[in-house]
Formats: sequence, structure tokens, C-alpha cells
Amino acid sequence: MQPFETFTGVIAAIDRANVDTDAIIPKQFLKSIKRAGFGPNLFDDWRYRDRGQALDENAGRELNPDFVLNQPPYDKAQILLARENFGCGSSREHAVWALADFGFRAALAPGFADIFYNNSLKNGFLPICLKEAEIDELFNAVRAERGLQATVDLAGQYVRTDTGRRYGFDIDAGMKDRLLKGQDDISLTLELAHEIRAYEKKQQAISPWLFKGISE
Repeated sequence: MQPFETFTGVIAAIDRANVDTDAIIPKQFLKSIKRAGFGPNLFDDWRYRDRGQALDENAGRELNPDFVLNQPPYDKAQILLARENFGCGSSREHAVWALADFGFRAALAPGFADIFYNNSLKNGFLPICLKEAEIDELFNAVRAERGLQATVDLAGQYVRTDTGRRYGFDIDAGMKDRLLKGQDDISLTLELAHEIRAYEKKQQAISPWLFKGISE
């Protein structure tokens, strides 16, 4: 996982509460676990006029010109502005993969579904909880200025728009450190590889029958 660094990007707004994971990436696209290739089918039911059936089969499909992510500059947006309970529904990790594969690096909302929130952090995607009034202010700013950009600074724990408005946010200190270092569960475990090997060697000496047939 890549370390999360400060960045500046366009804000794309989806003014709907309770956006579930099936809206983010419909169930028919969950046949791959490669974590890549899901971007073209992000919000598929809203982005296209027809129903998609499989990944990598988007050629010739008619886009919905009214959907925000089909309109420049939002088709290159990196920050998603959403309403309450974003990412509710099923626990599919593919929802985070689709957002990241499209190009989003962070999302701003009053609140996120718990599983989606945790999946996001474990995949290097930053879900930022702001106050309802602050989210309302951001929606108004996006409507007033097309292509409004913001800077997301994880180390400083703030979001700052081009207009100068700054919004602080909270995040668990441990998760913040992991994101800044680009560490996922596997890399954290591998940091203890020496201790794990030492423990296994000790156990093998005590109970060798448990390790019969297992190569070093």
C-alpha cells in the first residue's frame, strides 16, 4: 500500500444520503479480487443508461450526461463529497477498490457505515467525517464554483479549499500512522516476522509432531 501523502484535487459532490455499496459497485462486478479495473463501473447504474454486466465490457455503452462523474472536471475528481451514512449496505471491499481505481483518494461526509469506513482505511483510502454544517457549506461551495479544489493534509488533519476555508478532522492515531507509512495488515505482520520465526522454532522444539511434514 502506498503511503498517504498530502494532495490537492477536485471535489465531486453526490448529494444523496445512505448511498449503499451496491450503488457504489453493483453486485455483478464482484467476480474479481484483483483490486483493479473497477473504476469504469463505479456508480455504474447512475453513470450509464444501460445495465452493465461485467468488468471490461464498457465499450459502446451510453453515458448518462447528467451524472456528475461524466462531466469535466469531475471525471478526474479525487475528493468525493457525500451525505450521511455513505457506504452502507453489504460489506464488499470492492466498493473502496472502485473508488480508488476511479481516482478518488478521500471522501468527505457527516458519517460513514462502519465496515466501509474500516475497509477504506485498510486500503489507503481516507474517509473524513466532518460536521453536518461543514458538509452543507462544502456542498454550497461546490455549487457556487465549478471545479472547486481542496487540499487534504492527513498529517495536519485538515481539509482546505481553494477559497481558504479549512476544516479539521479526527482520526485514530494508529490508523493515521499506518496510512502515512503505507502499512496494511500484512506489512504490519511482516514487521514481526523475526519474532514469529523465533516462536515457531521454539514450539517446534517443544512439540515437533505438530510440525511434521511442514517445510522450514
